[in-house]
Amino acid sequence: MKITYLGHATLLLEMNGKKILFDPFITGNEMASEIDIDNLKVDYIFATHGHQDHVLDVEAIAKNNPDALLVSNFEIVTWFAEKGVQGHPMNHGGKYTFDFGTAKYVNAVHSSMLPDGSNGGNPGGFVLYDESKCIYIAGDTALTKDMELIPKTCPKLDIAVLPIGDNFTMGYEDAAIASDYVECDQVIGCHYDTFPPIKIDKTKAVEHFENKGKKLMLPDIGESITV
Repeated sequence: MKITYLGHATLLLEMNGKKILFDPFITGNEMASEIDIDNLKVDYIFATHGHQDHVLDVEAIAKNNPDALLVSNFEIVTWFAEKGVQGHPMNHGGKYTFDFGTAKYVNAVHSSMLPDGSNGGNPGGFVLYDESKCIYIAGDTALTKDMELIPKTCPKLDIAVLPIGDNFTMGYEDAAIASDYVECDQVIGCHYDTFPPIKIDKTKAVEHFENKGKKLMLPDIGESITV
């Protein structure tokens, strides 16, 4: 399993020969200006919720990859279907087996509105797994006790991707507690530094995790981590 960080909350996951893009917000992110979305080849696009900083480039990337499938909640899949994007709708607690493995749609505590003000449904996160690896991508969320259900209902996590920027989501202190709830000490941080309200002290964040015996990874944009 290979995870490439593309800025903000955008990740490219390579799993069993398939490329799975999460929450594409690239053209609107000055920090990711060196990434050309026209060069992205993907098989799936996953959207955790409807905010513009998570779905901005869904339509363009889908049109560049006409066989790609959008996976999200019913409201988001329906909204993008009207723009010609094919999708697979899910909802909380449900799981589905795709050709790369299984995806389970789990709870997130946040809000969700599509760029034109349409209802974005309820926000969520995803757990993706196969016979050997399991990853949790939390999406935008507060710390929630529902995270304790993940190790009870999913395979053991190898890595968790958690928002750490505070203000709009949990900060790194709550993310460290979240890693306890999901029983995973290997964490990739996301949703930080893109905008002034979510700028963090990265050194303090990494040290906070280290002091709890955990590892917080903050890859550069374009950097990959293999699990």
